[in-house]
Amino acid sequence: MRPLWTALFFALTLAPAMAQPSKVLGAQLDRWFADLAKAESAEDAKPIEDKIEAAFRQSGSASLDLLMARAKEAVAGGDSKTAATLAVTVNKLSPDFAEGWRLRALLDAAAGNDSAAMIALQKVVSLNPRHFPAMADLAGMLEDYGDKKAALTLYRKVLTLDPRHEAAVDRVRALTREVEGQGI
Repeated sequence: MRPLWTALFFALTLAPAMAQPSKVLGAQLDRWFADLAKAESAEDAKPIEDKIEAAFRQSGSASLDLLMARAKEAVAGGDSKTAATLAVTVNKLSPDFAEGWRLRALLDAAAGNDSAAMIALQKVVSLNPRHFPAMADLAGMLEDYGDKKAALTLYRKVLTLDPRHEAAVDRVRALTREVEGQGI
């Protein structure tokens, strides 16, 4: 892996554009979400979910993509400090790139900084209200901290976007009984 300064140099000299999905990508995402709503099983939904998540990772900037790739390499190599530095750089260069905030949230959670992770996940969802993986992550953290009502609300939101999201289906079933009780 190249030194951190090399990745930062490329990021700063290539001047990344603000990470915004193109109109073509936006239209494709709309089609994939429509397909996701029609999926008959979790197995049918999985390839569509993968396409959507891959689209979320597209920054529209070669330099941001480089920084994200370097951060993932650092994570894989066990260098969480470099990964965190790169994630912060991505967030500074393109504060509207939701996936950069998700990376930061995952790194914060792995470091045991749950409050920072939850704030970053909230940022992801505010930037991309259809980012169901981040919603599911945030719902799980809320549930872990005892805010089961808020977790249930978020899991339900996940299911409006991805009706076959297996974890959300399971958690909605369990939390509904716990939060709202069981009908007679």
